[in-house]
Formats: sequence, C-alpha cells, structure tokens
Amino acid sequence: MVKETPALDTELEDLPPELRWREWMGRIEAVIFASASPVSREDLARVVGQGVSVDLLIEDVVTELKGRPYELMAVADGWLMRTRVQFAQAIRVAADVNEQLMDLNEFEIAVLAAIAYHQPLTRDGLKDIFGKDISRDLIGRLRMQELIATGPRSPRAGAPYTYVTTPKFLVVFGMESLRDLPDREQLVDAGLTG
Repeated sequence: MVKETPALDTELEDLPPELRWREWMGRIEAVIFASASPVSREDLARVVGQGVSVDLLIEDVVTELKGRPYELMAVADGWLMRTRVQFAQAIRVAADVNEQLMDLNEFEIAVLAAIAYHQPLTRDGLKDIFGKDISRDLIGRLRMQELIATGPRSPRAGAPYTYVTTPKFLVVFGMESLRDLPDREQLVDAGLTG
C-alpha cells in the first residue's frame, strides 16, 4: 500500500503576513537543513505560497544565520547548509566525520583544477598539462569520490574518454557553478600556477 503525502498548506492565509513569512522562512531552512545534497529553487518553491520569492526568503534566512556556526551556501544550482570553516577543527576533534572528509593531496587538487578549467579533458590532455602520465588509479579515486565523471568521448582517433567535474565537485569546493572558479590569470599572478 502506497502511503500518500499529506497536502501542505503553502498559502497560509489564516496567518498574518509577518507570521506567514516567518513560517515560509522556517520551512526553507528546515528543508535545506534536512537535505544531504543541494536543494533546488524549484523544490523550495513547493513549500511556500504561490508567487513568493524563494530568493528573498533565502536572503532573510541567511541574515538570520549571521553569527551562527552554520550558514546557507549556494552550490551546484541549489542551497546547502554548511558549518562555518572556523569550526572545522572543533568538529574533527569531537565528531566522527572521518568518512566524510575529502583526503585530497596537492597533486589530486591540481588534477581536479585542470579538469575543471579545461573540461572535457582526456588523460592525454592531462599529460600535456602536467608533463607526465596521470595514473588510472588517480582518475579512479577521483571518480570513486564522485568529483569527476566521464564526459563525451573525444573526437580523436580511438575516441578516448574525457573527464568532467560533477555537481559533488561544486559542493565540496563550495561553488554554485564553474563560473566561480578563480580567474586563471589571478592564480598565475599570485604565484599559485605556472
């Protein structure tokens, strides 16, 4: 037997306007808090009244969370609740988060950056960038962590696989889209890349 989801009163016409807005803010915050993955604008719109601006509700929730140890972040075409960076060490000391940590070394991050900036990118393209072969094991680890995925086959002879970043890449690095990547010229000027 399929259990039906009860109808949700989104209009809240029995509440005064200020209480209605507060209830919608609470719903937005609760939905994002309960989700392990980014929540889209469309999903959030299903819990508020017709024609209500999800963006304005989000702005008000963000304002309310100032000074709290967590915040709402726009990532991967949605919103996610995240603990603020300054509390990371306290969480590592007190909570069991080891399997959630991305244990990436500097070279793996460089490979991810290369894929993000040049995607879709083949292993040969990575070799051109780094001057050495990138192991299948490294590519496999990044795929297992769901930071990259296979993209379209390259139009070159043999049609090698290409690699692209994933929505999880955006979430892990706190980006809404690839447009949030640092400008490459700024990285060179800062001495972070050659």
